Amino acid sequence: MERKSAAGNIRNKERSKKKFLDAVGKILKTKGYAALKINHIAATAGVDKKMIYTYFGGMDGLLDEYIRSQDYWSNVTADKVMPDVDDGGRKIIEGMLQMQYEYVFSNKDAQKLLLWRLAESRKALRKMTDTQEANGEYIFKNIADPHFGEHAEEFRSVMAIMVAGLYYLNMYSSVNGDTFCGINLTTSEGRDQIKKAISFMTSLTYENL
Repeated sequence: MERKSAAGNIRNKERSKKKFLDAVGKILKTKGYAALKINHIAATAGVDKKMIYTYFGGMDGLLDEYIRSQDYWSNVTADKVMPDVDDGGRKIIEGMLQMQYEYVFSNKDAQKLLLWRLAESRKALRKMTDTQEANGEYIFKNIADPHFGEHAEEFRSVMAIMVAGLYYLNMYSSVNGDTFCGINLTTSEGRDQIKKAISFMTSLTYENL
């Protein structure tokens, strides 16, 4: 009986945590980041607000976990990246940029996070940025830097433009319009053109630096 009770408590805890995390996403999408208050989150989740402190240690802990669950680059960790020594990480870099593009397009929560980060200074959002940079640094130091040598900083600069550009295209198509430079970013044909451009620019970078 004790085992069943313990298992039940764990399931209840996970269900309640998911309700809180889902509530954060729902509020972000419907009312915006300004409405992320403990009482509002608890009411939306239908769970006692005390459980936010019990499960997450408070509001910052809840937001940390929500952000970590939705942000693409926060989840690109060392154990998921396997360097290809034969091509200097070219396939890995191209694949990750392609996946970032599709992930943000299909994830409205991730889009709201990106917009929120641009609009407000907050500890949890700063932590997301720091995590992204730490994960990116692993990729650069262990895969790209050894390949590009004295041109490593030039490669990083190209990647900064590509990552930021892909973020912007997705947010633009989601918020203000579907066409950018004559490419319809909401159609599979248009998005395929952007992905071909990712491959093209990655190839040029590896061939010319």
